[in-house]
Amino acid sequence: MIYVKTDREIGLMREACKITGDVLKLLEDKIKVGMTTKELDKIAYDYIISCGAKPSFLGLYGFPATTCISIDEEVVHGVPSDRVIEENMIVSVDVGAFINGFHGDAARSFYVGSISPEKKKLIDVTRECFFEGIKGICVGSALGDIGAQVQAHAEKNGFSVVREMVGHGIGRNMHEDPNVPNFGRRGTGVRLKRNTTLAVEPMINMGRHEVLINGLSCVTKDGLPSAHYENTILIGDNGVEILTL
Repeated sequence: MIYVKTDREIGLMREACKITGDVLKLLEDKIKVGMTTKELDKIAYDYIISCGAKPSFLGLYGFPATTCISIDEEVVHGVPSDRVIEENMIVSVDVGAFINGFHGDAARSFYVGSISPEKKKLIDVTRECFFEGIKGICVGSALGDIGAQVQAHAEKNGFSVVREMVGHGIGRNMHEDPNVPNFGRRGTGVRLKRNTTLAVEPMINMGRHEVLINGLSCVTKDGLPSAHYENTILIGDNGVEILTL
């Protein structure tokens, strides 16, 4: 069942989404070569707590950290560790904040120093896939339009779309109905209602779309890099509003 929020609930949810967006801006500023992913995670934890919020991911399904930090062939759900961040790595950070009874959720793929043109294109196209996915979406749009638009842009640029991992509804729970695939056909799926909130999150692979899932870990089957870009969005009277930017 899709939980459509009231205007009051949307107002409460905005704070969680703002904190989520702000922590990613902070991490983009702080990330550097030689830092460990665990150190980056600690910055996110400290910031979220300082805002009076709680990290949404910490303890969720047993996850042990504030952020999912996934490098290169890791698609999503990478666990922060003593791994050192180096040049030419794609470092994808997924984070959520919980306050006022609601969650925000967003992700970015970063790099530091120099990076290959191929990886830079993958990061850029993944971000573009998000904006292509929400283009023209409004009250009454079919949910499948989002995935169809993401898939078309990724494949036009020579990349592939992960099938096993999808976006989702979000609100009082981090994961709510509906699932939001990054692939599919236009005109399919439920029609979107006013005050529906979704986490739209293209996960785009440089090589084939197949992934391997082992516990928390999700990696590309062919070992080639992947990138991730996500925001929490609101379907409103004027179309899509991005709550985590």
